[in-house]
Amino acid sequence: MSWWSILIIAVGLALDAFAVSVGSGIAIRQMRLRHAMRIAVFFGIFQAVMPILGWAGGFFARAWIADYDHFIAFGLLAFIGSKMILDALRHGEEKTFNPLDIYVLFTLAIATSIDAFAVGLTLSLLNVHIIGPALIIGLVTFLLSLGGVYLGDRIGHLFENKLEITGGLILIGIGAKILIQHLFFP
Repeated sequence: MSWWSILIIAVGLALDAFAVSVGSGIAIRQMRLRHAMRIAVFFGIFQAVMPILGWAGGFFARAWIADYDHFIAFGLLAFIGSKMILDALRHGEEKTFNPLDIYVLFTLAIATSIDAFAVGLTLSLLNVHIIGPALIIGLVTFLLSLGGVYLGDRIGHLFENKLEITGGLILIGIGAKILIQHLFFP
């Protein structure tokens, strides 16, 4: 898998954390650099660790599913992407929350990184070494989350759902590319 594909996947994965960061920036009353850093570090670390955990799980399961790995990779990415799109479209009333509360932040970091676990599983099935991609995913998530908090503080809810939809479409597109490559260009 090319580094460009990994970078595109990283951006796709980071967009949900970015959207949550925008919402966090809206919710924080008096923005400080330490607030933005706390959120970005949490999201970046979780987005870097979860693909490694998924990759480890896929590494052990690879022997049983090697003949179907491209279908599984497509299915996982299409499912994650579709879920991101549906969640964005079902976006109802905003709930008041404190994104700086450690339990809230922990929950948000896990929720936004579950899809990174599935991507790690997918990368394992594709025999991609995980450390480089995990670091890229974590760094991209950190940077986008840091910017997202500040953006939320400045402009509010203008783009939040559109970013989640874009992230979902990117993941579906990567899954389709994997499937097409394996089916038509083995």
